[in-house]
Amino acid sequence: MAASKQGSPYAYGATGPNRFDCSGLILYAFRKAGRPLPRTANQQYQHTRHIRQADRLPGDLVFFPRGATMTHVGIYAGHDRIWHAPRPGTRVRLERIWSDRVRYGRAT
Repeated sequence: MAASKQGSPYAYGATGPNRFDCSGLILYAFRKAGRPLPRTANQQYQHTRHIRQADRLPGDLVFFPRGATMTHVGIYAGHDRIWHAPRPGTRVRLERIWSDRVRYGRAT
C-alpha cells in the first residue's frame, strides 16, 4: 500500500490520502490493510513486537531513534530498503536504510 503512494508530498501531521508525514504513511497503509496502529512513530514502536534485524520481513516497520524516542518510521521493503515519507520538501519514496542505528517492529 505504501508503494502506491510513491511521489505523494510530505506534509507534517498528514495521514493521507494525498499527503503524508512518516507515521501518517504507516497509519494509512496499515489502516487500509485492516491493521490499526497508533498515530506517532514512538507510539507505533510501542505497539509492535520488537524483532531482530535478522528476522525482519517486508512489511515490518523500521524505526529511527533519537535518544529513547522513535522519531522516524518506514515500512521495510526488503533488500535493506524502506518506503517512507522523509521530511518537508520531499515525497514518499523507496530508499536504502542509511543508518545501522535502527530498530525493527512487527505489527501483531
